[in-house]
Amino acid sequence: MSERLRRRAAQVEGRLAVRAWKFRQRHHAGGVWFALRRVLADAAEAWIIPEEQAAVLVGEGVRPEAVGAALEPPRVILFVPRERLERIAGRRGVALHLSPELLAAKALALVRFD
Repeated sequence: MSERLRRRAAQVEGRLAVRAWKFRQRHHAGGVWFALRRVLADAAEAWIIPEEQAAVLVGEGVRPEAVGAALEPPRVILFVPRERLERIAGRRGVALHLSPELLAAKALALVRFD
């Protein structure tokens, strides 16, 4: 086999290994990424809120989304009415897509479409 053909075979094997790793990671995630994208699809806005405020909202009866507990480390993801969200001090808007900033948030408040 020529050197060029060996290099090409190694590149193909490398791509296959990466693809197999990605599929394995998705399988081990148990569908959490699909569930997270599904929750975000129902939201019109996303806000990072202080963890203390998230605890207050849960105490008020706002039910956390189960997908937040399935993430590692666990996060609190809540759908909050816009009127209630406006009363939360320290909230910070975040782009509504799987970004590092959104994924790093410990507590996330989402507003549903009207």
